[in-house]
Amino acid sequence: MTTANGLKRLGFILLAVIAGGLAVLTTAGYLVSADAVRQQVLAEIREVTGLEPVLRGKASVSLFPTGSVNFADVVLGDAKEPALSAERLTARLRFFPLLIGRVEIADVALENPRIAIDFQPNGQSNWSALIEALTRSQTTAHRLTAFSEMRINGGTVVIRDEARQLNETLYGVEFSLAWPSISKSFGATGRFVWHDAPMDASLTLADFASALAGSRSGLRLRVSGEPMKAAFEGAISIKPTLKIEGTLAADAASLRSALVWTGQKPLPGGGFGRFAIKARTNVVGGSISLSSVNVELDGNAAEGVLTFAGDGRKILQGTLAADALDLTPYISTVRLLTTNERAWNNGRITLDGLAGLDIDLRLSAANVTVSTAKLGRTAVAANLRGGHLVITIGEAQAYNGVIKGSLALANSEQSVDVKSQLQFTDVDLESCLGQLFGLRRLEGKGNIQLAVEGTGDSILAVTQTLSGTATLTGTNGALAGLNVEQLLRRLERRPLSGGGEFRSGRTPYDKITVALKINQGTVTAEDVKVEGATVVLGLVGSASIPARELDLKGTAALVAPPKPGAAPFELPFIVQGSWDDPIMLPDPESLIRRSGAAAPLLNAVRDRSTRESVRSAIERLTGGAAASGTVPAAGQSSTQPAAGKPE
Repeated sequence: MTTANGLKRLGFILLAVIAGGLAVLTTAGYLVSADAVRQQVLAEIREVTGLEPVLRGKASVSLFPTGSVNFADVVLGDAKEPALSAERLTARLRFFPLLIGRVEIADVALENPRIAIDFQPNGQSNWSALIEALTRSQTTAHRLTAFSEMRINGGTVVIRDEARQLNETLYGVEFSLAWPSISKSFGATGRFVWHDAPMDASLTLADFASALAGSRSGLRLRVSGEPMKAAFEGAISIKPTLKIEGTLAADAASLRSALVWTGQKPLPGGGFGRFAIKARTNVVGGSISLSSVNVELDGNAAEGVLTFAGDGRKILQGTLAADALDLTPYISTVRLLTTNERAWNNGRITLDGLAGLDIDLRLSAANVTVSTAKLGRTAVAANLRGGHLVITIGEAQAYNGVIKGSLALANSEQSVDVKSQLQFTDVDLESCLGQLFGLRRLEGKGNIQLAVEGTGDSILAVTQTLSGTATLTGTNGALAGLNVEQLLRRLERRPLSGGGEFRSGRTPYDKITVALKINQGTVTAEDVKVEGATVVLGLVGSASIPARELDLKGTAALVAPPKPGAAPFELPFIVQGSWDDPIMLPDPESLIRRSGAAAPLLNAVRDRSTRESVRSAIERLTGGAAASGTVPAAGQSSTQPAAGKPE
């Protein structure tokens, strides 16, 4: 019973306190002038911020149940083009000071503000004068009770710079600003929407007054969203020029998507997926220098230095080194051939994504993979300027040899210009030609030089305009899948026995020399010679790159004669058909001539005076229609016996 009575007395006391507070607050509403409250609120805002808000709408004061002052249609700066305009500025008042008739602001909120930041060619902005006023306010002593929080609700930030052709807008800006009333630091935490992507952000300045004055101040920045995440911790100063130094870390699930999100054109080709970077950062003016760089892209990790210049044309320069690089993703969308791999790809080539950035990048790696090609220690330089890309191979250890050269791609009016100069020194010909060109029938060590150029809007169109030269020299190897010596010796003994199956085995050689000239997609064999201990081969003719067809003639000869004093056996042959499955045939006339039994018959057929006699004799022997003077019936061969005659 005593406990119940105690609870009742406590309840009565609480009710009395609340009633008394409400009575005091209600009385304060009558004792405090609404106009005086408005004036005191404006005075404190001016004192704390140094800014002079212009009130273009009505003001209202509410002291019950909580104290607040609302100013409608508030602007800062030029009335015609204000730096800041808000539908409403609300100052919430502290409760207990208001009980004794004193006005103190607890926090300030801007409803649906529009913040315009316009940069001028001289580097100044429409906020320069406002920042100077804000700087002066921070150098004077404030009351410890001054408000320390400002909020932005539903804001819009517009950033314009005509000199850099910059025009960006942030929507849905929701920020809480921790105003420095007791400490020197300034903090801002919130979110915004940029390019349709919500982003969370936080900013901390260790010395707000120094930062406003342009002096050095600690800086921490965090930005996080679906397109990317970035964090910076270091220091910043503005005078005499912008200088930022510290540590930068950033990552994105897709670098390609992140670049598109920032407004860049899509990069050509494939790859540019998972990305992460961490580096020591130094920003001076419009130049960004990254040292101690650790960067990861598509599973490739590299270290080095990078610099980025943003004044004028954007330029990225740097040097990176890696243990292993897989460049396959970046050429994964490049299709030289159609799906059936029997014709060149007719799809349009585009390099539009290379036009917005200049690159001068040097890259080295212990191992490099490009599709099926495996390279050892490699040094490569990539130079991109005005949409013209040049990849220079300083040296690449590959195929037990060395590769040097360059590949250039450039956009022209309606097509792409391609130019390549490559040198393969002392390489394994079978693996080199097999991985790069799909030719796996040449063994041995050798040198290859290729200098070609062409233009077109597709791979097929480029092959139709391709011109240049190609040379190959090899030693101590073999032609795989072809035993020329075996074929020649069989035909030497029995010229009319047929070639049989000769597309197997090997033809060893001591030296091979190939010199090709390319003109508008047509390859002319100027000098093709294979020299071995037992066989010598020579080829002439042409090949069509667009059609992927061969039309070659050659001569194969045995080095040793069949008997002392005799000439070595020689056999002309032809190579025709597609690159993928060419047909090699011995010259039939030459074989007939070498046959002792058939040679007189061939000569007789060629002799006009005896041609009809030979033909008549053949028809009589076979019982043909020409012998009887009759015409064979429909469906009956002229070599069949006539009806009614014995066979």
